[in-house]
Amino acid sequence: MRTFLGVDGGGTKTDFLLIHETGRVLASHRGQSAYHLETGFDALQAMLVAGIQKTLQEAAMPASQLEFAFIGLPAHGEDSALLPRLDHIAADVLPEERYRCGNDMVCGWAGALAGRDGISIVAGTGSIAYGEFETRRARAGGWGELFSDEGSAYWVAREALTLFSRMSDGRAPKAALYDLIRERFQLHADLDLCAAVYGPPPLARSEVAALAPLAARAAREGDAGARRLFEQAAQELAGIVHGVRDQLDVPPRLPLPVSYSGGMFRLDGLLKPMLETALGAGDRRYEFVAPRLPPAAGAALYAAKLAGAALSPESVAELTRSLEGGDLEDFA
Repeated sequence: MRTFLGVDGGGTKTDFLLIHETGRVLASHRGQSAYHLETGFDALQAMLVAGIQKTLQEAAMPASQLEFAFIGLPAHGEDSALLPRLDHIAADVLPEERYRCGNDMVCGWAGALAGRDGISIVAGTGSIAYGEFETRRARAGGWGELFSDEGSAYWVAREALTLFSRMSDGRAPKAALYDLIRERFQLHADLDLCAAVYGPPPLARSEVAALAPLAARAAREGDAGARRLFEQAAQELAGIVHGVRDQLDVPPRLPLPVSYSGGMFRLDGLLKPMLETALGAGDRRYEFVAPRLPPAAGAALYAAKLAGAALSPESVAELTRSLEGGDLEDFA
């Protein structure tokens, strides 16, 4: 029996999925943030080791019987000095020849497109795009929240806080977002928002990103300024997709598949249609497709590919069926 473990690490949560080579799901688990720049390396390692152990225990399978695992981690590859440490992060629980670490963008791509050529755009706590075409690979975005992650939950939340400050100052008309933020932080005075955000203690990256649904709710309630934030997010994400496509040197008239993953695409149906419109506005041609599998399943598929045992189309179809009925959203 050949089994494959996929680990999709994210800024807010980490999903573990163990599958059989036939596509049958054997076990799953959800852990905490895998963003080591926020949690620290030791906390990341402890979370991953515990998650792998719990997933294998659920399937009553010793680590020695696992064929291969792929562990996708945020920010992997963005600090050369840290790579050796990250690449050995699961050595306490898995034989080192049985797993490989990489950036979590690969999980989103492999799941959304089931491993076929195209581009996947991820917009969760952060944002990044990854694509493969023929034998070429490329990424764009994902440079971190300080000067990148455009269109992500963090980016939208930060822009929403900026809009609140403008509303409070009279530089923008007060609308739904203003009242929602005051209610969320129980502000006695608008400037108390500074203490709520900057601390002590300051809001963590994931806590800032968690404010994005407020902007979505405001947009749904007719706040034009909040809606423009999502329109801008769609334009930014489209630009990231274009960047990957150009690096891959895809002929401009070829309809390249583009899929998506991440919590931003589930916020009241705002971002997805806006992104599709933005991608269709230029000369480049795209085929905008719904994600076939969640990132955790993509990580498991990628583990099988790395082991030289890529799942057959029939096994991929079985995996898709195994995750139907809401599980796709649970793992997205």
